Amino acid sequence: MILSTLSLFIFSILGPSVFDGLFPQEVSLLFAGDAMQHKPQCDAALQSDGSYDFNSCYTEIAPYISSADYAVVNLETPLGGKPYSGYPCFSAPDSYAVALKNAGFDMCVTANNHTLDRRDKGLKRTLAVLDTLGLDHVGTYINKEERRSRLPFIKNVKGIQIGFLDYTYGTNGIPVQGDVVVDFIDMNRMEQDIRELREAGAEIISVLIHWGVEYVMLPNSEQKKIADFLCSQGVDLIIGGHPHVIQPMEIRHNEEYNKDCLVVYSLGNFISNQQRRDTKGGALVKVTLERDLVGKVTLKAADYSLVFCQQPLNGTRKYKVVPVEKCEPAWKSICNAFEKSAVSILDKHNIKVGRKAAVVESDE
Repeated sequence: MILSTLSLFIFSILGPSVFDGLFPQEVSLLFAGDAMQHKPQCDAALQSDGSYDFNSCYTEIAPYISSADYAVVNLETPLGGKPYSGYPCFSAPDSYAVALKNAGFDMCVTANNHTLDRRDKGLKRTLAVLDTLGLDHVGTYINKEERRSRLPFIKNVKGIQIGFLDYTYGTNGIPVQGDVVVDFIDMNRMEQDIRELREAGAEIISVLIHWGVEYVMLPNSEQKKIADFLCSQGVDLIIGGHPHVIQPMEIRHNEEYNKDCLVVYSLGNFISNQQRRDTKGGALVKVTLERDLVGKVTLKAADYSLVFCQQPLNGTRKYKVVPVEKCEPAWKSICNAFEKSAVSILDKHNIKVGRKAAVVESDE
């Protein structure tokens, strides 16, 4: 109480800059959904010199991604080398990850049902490419020793220690053939990982998780059961993927830990060539963390924005992720149908998570 009163007095006299580097006022995190790479996307990125360039996919949305202090996306394709392929067994060019980094992403989570599409070799190659690019990653590891060396993974974002974990329900029946490690959903494993993150100094714990039923816009009982478990363990952020459609989001209060927990059941697709109405886009969730004047970090707010993937149309070969508010006329009717369906679910089921446009706010 004395520290709080003193801090408020200093703050009122000297202003917020006195706490710069000591007590950051806010940190923003951004989470995007499934970054898929179907064969038509790869074909569209092919350049005349034989290289592949995906940067134009993100020109409209990159400023918003980059505006976050730390941005995370689900990399739902191995970087398995040639021959490049789409569904059902993916392998994307390395430049696919380059474009995600250039768009502003800092982390690619890699535990999903396609992580073994190019078997153990593809998993190892993917991680090597991400390391070369300087992109953080969790969820898969080249062996047990590497997992032990990388976890607990804690990122210092403007002075706030944020821990990340990533799990998947499975790998489409493809087994691990050697010594690579895929983090599967397992209550005992998750409980231990969370405890180790906390003991290592994580102030915020984020669990990204691949779960649920494809194309179903409401969470099932298993998702809810796992979410309840993770919240009970003191997890702050639970971010889901895999259904390829948007599912509801909620902020609930954890009485035991006296803090809020954000649950996002599914962000839907970030980019893909899927053709169903509800798979043509997804949500970006931006989370604001705040350290108060006595040093405690809390979840201040969370909001979502809707994005739409403009796929080739009328002879064009371009793919472009745009805020739904900026869909070009040729895609407007399709985009509106996607938006209307998503909003009907989120307006009905979201709890304390509102909507904002994916635009960079002016400092003026």
